[in-house]
Amino acid sequence: MDEDVTESAGDPPEPEPPESEPAEQERGSTAPRRRRRWPRWVALGAAVVVLGASGAGWWAYRTLDRNITTDTSAAAELHAYEKERPAPISLDAQNILLIGSDSRAGGNGKYGRDDGGSQRSDTAILLHLAADRKSATAMSVPRDLMVEIPSCRAPDGSRSREQFAQFNWAFQFGGAACTIRTLENLTGIRIDHHIVVDFRGFERTVDAVDGVEVCLAEPVDDREARLTLPAGRQTLDGEQSLGYVRARYSIGDGSDTQRMDRQQRFLGALFKKVQSNGVLLNPTRLYSVLDAVTKSLTTDEGLNSLTDLYDVAASMRDIPAERVQFLTVPRQPYALDPNRDELVETSARKLFERLRDDEPVVITPASETPPEEGAGEKASEAGPEAAPSGSPEPTPEPTFTGSNAEAGMCG
Repeated sequence: MDEDVTESAGDPPEPEPPESEPAEQERGSTAPRRRRRWPRWVALGAAVVVLGASGAGWWAYRTLDRNITTDTSAAAELHAYEKERPAPISLDAQNILLIGSDSRAGGNGKYGRDDGGSQRSDTAILLHLAADRKSATAMSVPRDLMVEIPSCRAPDGSRSREQFAQFNWAFQFGGAACTIRTLENLTGIRIDHHIVVDFRGFERTVDAVDGVEVCLAEPVDDREARLTLPAGRQTLDGEQSLGYVRARYSIGDGSDTQRMDRQQRFLGALFKKVQSNGVLLNPTRLYSVLDAVTKSLTTDEGLNSLTDLYDVAASMRDIPAERVQFLTVPRQPYALDPNRDELVETSARKLFERLRDDEPVVITPASETPPEEGAGEKASEAGPEAAPSGSPEPTPEPTFTGSNAEAGMCG
């Protein structure tokens, strides 16, 4: 068979059949030539397809790469205060600060008045990726948490004064760099990267995965959040989802606590949807998701390419949904103003220490936490064989109130 389909470069050409031979022999003599030609046409066709796909892939990569905005000012500010920043303890773990900007500039004007382009961090989540990439913990920081905000450089070059104020003011004073310095001073945790996402980016991402399913115990009618929904199980599109995670006074008890819990559960459901084969194994839908995400991102220089973002996403791809955990910094009403928050110091310090040292964080659903322990942390009960009689009891492992991505929005 090899002789029929392979033609050596050094072999002389086959002689043409004599004119006196029957037509059947002529047809028979030309068949080997046709068999010799088809591998060349297949190879040529395959080359064209590969080159075309490569060209399309390169075009798509360049397009998505250019969508990302790089925050160069944050790097300069952080470098200036490098000596004050915490040192990383676990080099293979990563801490990424996710900031949801409430800017009304540009296409976000419909969500409120654009007062000169000012913005605050409507949502701030510290995402800790364990060094072994077997778990991820997302810690929400309340916007109204009272903290020490350092002197920060504003976009116009001026500097704000050091002050004790609510956490989300840091982003207004000095953007991501000021927020990072404030959070690092509060927690002692080194922030490796940051990502800022605006309203429109959140909408586009939800639309790109064809919405996220939620279950509502009661109907919602919230003019401020531009949201009207019936009770029951339903799939929300991007604009509805944004209203749902931002709504405060029309759902539940109107507290920021419940809103953060709703945001966490929604992000868990969104993570689970993106992780599903319906998105990751569908090139068209995957491109839509990547396009929506990258158009809405402002990142540090370490995450400002599609390759960098893919590396982070790929490192989370095999984390089971139940090991993607969400919780809020343990806090309580601020003593001088019940409309603001302050840390529950003992619990918060334990949580910060575990994240800083890359130790496991144990999460218990809020429904399983006794009311008196609802501030965010409790001690795990020791089992019957935890320690022999007469010997010191081991220090119980702290357990924090939260949820995971497996729970979804409908329980």
